[in-house]
Amino acid sequence: MKFIFFDIECAGVRKTYAKICVFGYVLCDEKFNIIEKQDLLINPLGRFELTDRKGEKGIVLPYEYGIFKKQPTFPKVYNRIKELLEDKDTCVWGHAVLNDVKYLNLECKRFKLPSFNFRFADSQLVFMSLVNDFSHQFGLEHIAAELGVEFTPHRAVDDAYATMRIVEAMCRNRKCGIGELCSSIGFTYGKIENYSVSRPQSKGFKSFKKAGREAKMARSDARVKFYNNLSRKRFKRGGKLKGEIYCFSRTIEDDVATSISLVDKIYALGGKYSAHVDDCRYYVCPEGDETDRTKKAVAAQKTILYLTEFTEMFND
Repeated sequence: MKFIFFDIECAGVRKTYAKICVFGYVLCDEKFNIIEKQDLLINPLGRFELTDRKGEKGIVLPYEYGIFKKQPTFPKVYNRIKELLEDKDTCVWGHAVLNDVKYLNLECKRFKLPSFNFRFADSQLVFMSLVNDFSHQFGLEHIAAELGVEFTPHRAVDDAYATMRIVEAMCRNRKCGIGELCSSIGFTYGKIENYSVSRPQSKGFKSFKKAGREAKMARSDARVKFYNNLSRKRFKRGGKLKGEIYCFSRTIEDDVATSISLVDKIYALGGKYSAHVDDCRYYVCPEGDETDRTKKAVAAQKTILYLTEFTEMFND
């Protein structure tokens, strides 16, 4: 079995195109001995758009941009890339590889070429599964530093080489081969076929996504209970709160055991509640809360009350 690690750089990516300008790859055997290592430079047939739509977050590719006009277009290198990735004796790897596979898909559609058809693995997902942390994306540079791998970022062939060395380091740390490494985390390959792309999975990642879905449903159910209760409230004139309007952070709203009780007391004392920050005078949140709604309340110079002092106020 051979392994190919690849990385793609694009001159610009939008919903309908990905102007691939570099396809870098490293082909190796099961012991990570390099068989072939190369950057395929490609004429993207368009200008370089290396920033987001606001003109920010730009990257600088370590190439002379003028040389790309002299390179073959994607249709000219399509067969070579297809041979590399669809070889039945070769296992395909990348880092955050789902994006690169989607770029290939977009270029095939752009030039009306047949879809690629291969399975692929993701070194990022494998690393996240091993450390059991799916809370954020781990970049190639971060993992490389963690595992002592040096490389030049955004040079496609070097990114591919670093990906190989990362997988090698994970195998070495676990004292196993790539197959055993994948089996240990319940890994399943992603696939591209007929322009349809499915992502790689692992047992831990599936559990993380399931927990996320359940938490989202619980928040939704809590929000329904909270606002159903709120809809039944009627303003009481003459209370101590004198019609003052309060608003809670989302985290407090979602804790219905706390939020419903507090809203009941607000209305019992002649106050009101609004889900809109702009309408309130007092904004209640946990100490240290930095959610968007809380940031909006601070920016609007609302009177901020922390949950502990707000609860104590009612107890008094």
